[in-house]
Amino acid sequence: MNWFAIGNIADIPLRGARCVKTPQGKIAVFRTAENEVFAIEDHCPHKGGPLSQGIVHAKAVTCPLHNWVISLETGTALGADEGAVKTIALKNDGGALFIALEDLMVAAE
Repeated sequence: MNWFAIGNIADIPLRGARCVKTPQGKIAVFRTAENEVFAIEDHCPHKGGPLSQGIVHAKAVTCPLHNWVISLETGTALGADEGAVKTIALKNDGGALFIALEDLMVAAE
């Protein structure tokens, strides 16, 4: 797998997110209260809301537009809602964060 450096975990606040712009679109990178990091497409499957601006809780994010809850682990909508976003493999190497370039290519298809 080819990895692309995107920054450091310290750049993302606890229970927060940052965006990474790629040729295939924006990727939201989230940091949970437990210091876990996840990367998913930065648009809600419902109406395209910016997930990076949502509220992070446990291993999920709530869309700021219509309160859909999206799993950061799987990208799927939780509860009664249906839909999903693409997850991107992310590696934390001593605080340095990397995303998988192959996953970005698949997201563009």
